[in-house]
Amino acid sequence: MEVRDLHPWPGTPEEARAIQDRLRPLLDLDDPAPVSPRTVAGLDVSYAGDGRDDGTAARLAAAVVVLDAGSLEVVEESVVTGTAAFPYVPGLFAFRELPALVEALRRLNTVPDLLVCDGYGLAHPRRFGLACHLGVLTGLPSLGIAKRPFVGAYDPPGEERGSAGPLRDGGEVVGRVLRTRQGVKPVFVSVGHRIGLDEACRVALALSPEFRLPETTRRADRLSRDALAGLLPS
Repeated sequence: MEVRDLHPWPGTPEEARAIQDRLRPLLDLDDPAPVSPRTVAGLDVSYAGDGRDDGTAARLAAAVVVLDAGSLEVVEESVVTGTAAFPYVPGLFAFRELPALVEALRRLNTVPDLLVCDGYGLAHPRRFGLACHLGVLTGLPSLGIAKRPFVGAYDPPGEERGSAGPLRDGGEVVGRVLRTRQGVKPVFVSVGHRIGLDEACRVALALSPEFRLPETTRRADRLSRDALAGLLPS
C-alpha cells in the first residue's frame, strides 16, 4: 500500500517537534464520516528491552496485522525488524517506530479501511500522537487505543463493559476512557485522523469481544514479539 513521504526523518527533538507542528493542520477531524470498516489493521512494535534507552540502537520489530472486521480473522500480516530510529524522548516516541511501521505498511497488498495503533492520537501533549501521524501519512482513518494515559485527567468509568468517560487535558476533551471488559482496567481511546470519538469507541468495543485489549493490538503484539525473538540469541 502507499504511504506518502511528507517529511524527512528528524535527527533532533527540535526537528521532530517541528514536523508534528507542520503536519497537525493536515488532520481531518471536523465532522468525519462514519467508518464501517471491512478490514482493520493493528500496528504494534516490540523492543529488545523497554524501548527507553538513551541511544538509537535498540532492536525492534514492527508489525501490522490486517483483520476482517466482522470475523476478526487474519487477512494479511507484515513485519519489519530493525533498530529504533530516534532516541527515547517523551512526546516524540512515534519517531522511534515510524520508519519501521511505514515500511511494514508499504509491504501490504491489502489497503485496510482503518488503522488501530497501540498508542495515542489527540491524547498527546502536542495533539499529534502516532495515530495522527500515521493517519496523515496514509490518508486512512486512524485511532489510538492505549493501555494507560499519557496526558489528561479522568474519572473512572462504570464497571460494566461499554462504560466510558472523557479524558480531559487543559480543559479539552482529548479522548475517552473506555471499559472493554466488566471489572477490568479501562483503555484510553483517542482519535487520529478521519474518525470521530464515538465511532472510535464503537470500533474499540467491536474489536475487543473477549479481552481488555483489541484483537488488532493482541495479534500485532504477538507477531512483533515472535519476530523479535527470532533475532535474539537463545
